[in-house]
Amino acid sequence: MHYIQIIYSLLDKNTRHQLFLLVIFSILISIVETVGISAIMPFVDVATNFENIHQNPYYQWLFHLFNFEREISFAIAFGFVLFVFYIFRGGINLLYNYLMANFTAHLYAHVTKKLFKAYLSMPYQVFTHKNSSYLTKSIITEASLMSEIIHGALLLVSEILVIAFLYILMLLVSWEITLVLSIILAIKIVFLTQTISPKIKLVGKTRAKVQAQFYEMINRLFGDFKNIKLQNRARLDATHLNFAKAIDQYANANATHTYLTSFPRLFLETSGFFLIIALLTSLLYINQSDVSYILPVLSLFVLTLYRLLPSANRIVSGYNLILYYHRSIDIVDEGLSVAQESFQDEVIEFNRQIDLKNVSFSYREQSVLNNINLTIHKGDKVAFIGKSGSGKSTIVDLIIGLYQTDQGEIRIDDSLLDESNLQHWRSQIGYIPQQVYLFDGTIAENVCFGRSLNKDLLNKVLKQANIFDFLQTKQGTETLVGEKGIQLSGGQRQRIAIARALYGRPKILVLDEATSALDEKTEQNIMDEIYQISQNKTLIIVAHRLSTIRSCDRIYELKDGIVSKKDMG
Repeated sequence: MHYIQIIYSLLDKNTRHQLFLLVIFSILISIVETVGISAIMPFVDVATNFENIHQNPYYQWLFHLFNFEREISFAIAFGFVLFVFYIFRGGINLLYNYLMANFTAHLYAHVTKKLFKAYLSMPYQVFTHKNSSYLTKSIITEASLMSEIIHGALLLVSEILVIAFLYILMLLVSWEITLVLSIILAIKIVFLTQTISPKIKLVGKTRAKVQAQFYEMINRLFGDFKNIKLQNRARLDATHLNFAKAIDQYANANATHTYLTSFPRLFLETSGFFLIIALLTSLLYINQSDVSYILPVLSLFVLTLYRLLPSANRIVSGYNLILYYHRSIDIVDEGLSVAQESFQDEVIEFNRQIDLKNVSFSYREQSVLNNINLTIHKGDKVAFIGKSGSGKSTIVDLIIGLYQTDQGEIRIDDSLLDESNLQHWRSQIGYIPQQVYLFDGTIAENVCFGRSLNKDLLNKVLKQANIFDFLQTKQGTETLVGEKGIQLSGGQRQRIAIARALYGRPKILVLDEATSALDEKTEQNIMDEIYQISQNKTLIIVAHRLSTIRSCDRIYELKDGIVSKKDMG
């Protein structure tokens, strides 16, 4: 019931409507299946003994209704109608399977889009506590598995209905035989669900755990490949061994799942054939003669069992699939339950100053900033320095709206920075980080970063970042950078980051230790260029090296959560 509530909450009104229609369709399919099986017995009854046509009032009524002159014509017509019906049965089953597949595929897309939107709206402070490989796995793998669970659940409902209708048919034909078969099959299904299913649920938990582990290892490998290559042989072997161990556990979980899910089918099929043979043998022993008199009834039971056994197997398999992948529902639900920002986009103007008034902030219940008061005027070049962990990046994240204050307030001119205008405020920020993210695409794609292409603006910012001339020696703005900018030097990557920041026409440029990984000469060149570019902009810098910030108007030092103005003289 817990998982049903989660799944129901994930579906929108339209998807719920589609799900309801599929359930109704599954009832229709079950009725068609039951009619298909039940029609066999009267056909065999008529085809094996024409006298039955006149002895059965229903056959007799149909015989005269359609003015049949010969019994064989009636039997052939009966067979032709049955043939047409089975074509219809096959067509309607194909349609049902198509609708099921279409529903499952679009459900995956629906859940994936909701997950992506949830993560996109996740507060930055919450994101810093997350593992990116886990988030990636949730979107790509777990959402897909959850849709497979719902697909399996729908099939399970359909098969249960088929069994229910066929069971009623069997009771009407011979409740004695049906009761014996029911008791035997019930014992077997209870045996399967009590012995096999718990093991499948256990390996399902193992699957989710180890899959997350090797996702993380793969991300670690490709995320810092250069550092991995510089490790000694023992460390490389250990890295490979850890991955091999995780992937072996994952493979073992899948192998165990495959084996355990195949067991019910073989077990039920063997049991079904045993029951049929046992039934025939018992009738022969009891009557001490042939059993042709019961051939129609026997045909019905044989065909019903032939149809019931796969249904029973699919029910057990569907149930086990749900148990094996049940963690996917929890993981998707956790992803959609993550805290989300819902900021408005009211315009907030920055014409005079930024004021921090009595601002305090804590991180994981540890105080980082205490009662901060400072003012940054428009056009100022301001730097924050301090030891690692002193809070200099935190105060900048508060200013640019990535973090929200615990106490105090931030005002832009006379407007309070809050949920009503925070989105618009962020759009005025040009951010240049220390670790530049470049994806495997062209210079143009990396600078635009999802924004519409303006060639004139693109060329302008590349010139401002002093990388335009270098690109002319390559393929211009179509130059490929390689994954994480591997085709570029560190200085060139920083210049692409500067161009990306400028492309948004920001009012404020923020450098968060953006040049600390560069050599001093390259750093000095880039900083000179940044100061030149930001003449008409507000510049906020987080830095370790004092040489980086020598041209700033004011420098603030953070220590023990307190900010103080530093005299460079």
